[in-house]
Amino acid sequence: MKIKILLVDDHQILRDGIRSLVKGYDDMEVIGEAADGREALNMVEKLSPDIVIMDISMPDLNGIDATRMIINEAPDVKVIALSMHHDKQFVSEIFKAGASGYLIKDSAFDELEHAIRIVMSGQTYINPKIASLVVESLVNQSVTPNPKSFSLLTEREREVLQLIADGKSTKQIAVDLNVSSKTIESHRRQVMGKLNVRSVADLTKFAIREGLTTI
Repeated sequence: MKIKILLVDDHQILRDGIRSLVKGYDDMEVIGEAADGREALNMVEKLSPDIVIMDISMPDLNGIDATRMIINEAPDVKVIALSMHHDKQFVSEIFKAGASGYLIKDSAFDELEHAIRIVMSGQTYINPKIASLVVESLVNQSVTPNPKSFSLLTEREREVLQLIADGKSTKQIAVDLNVSSKTIESHRRQVMGKLNVRSVADLTKFAIREGLTTI
């Protein structure tokens, strides 16, 4: 039986590259692609993949929160993060969310194939460059705080923050999240209060700095 893979990244060229790689292995197949975390949630429910290759910084819903939601709904699905972030804070958060592997985007394609097989065997895979950062943090008992977006904000507040940063209106966000505009306005006030900011521009800058969205 083939390993069923879902690709989640907002860059088509990267998805095309991974799809080409997977075609070279008889026991793997790409069964779907998604350009953001929310689309990924729907596709996991419809397609039941074995592996999700997940970017972290994406529009609409970031990869960390998407991973957490996927694992909550489908705990048998394995998530491998494939990200440009080398920061140990992002590595920590994605594994807390339930990921089984972490690679950086400048990794060789052969490493991704190896990571898929390692994760499918029930083990965890971390890119060696990232592993050294994690080990260093443990050895030195680092007290570096978690990203503010994850230590201060709830999951729903992060969703609202990201959608605001993506340029969506209150009404659009309310439709996306299936709640009232008044509820979204309340979340926005709470987020601004927690982060001590006064404008949507400041919220957007914060979201970009925290890796929740990109320019």
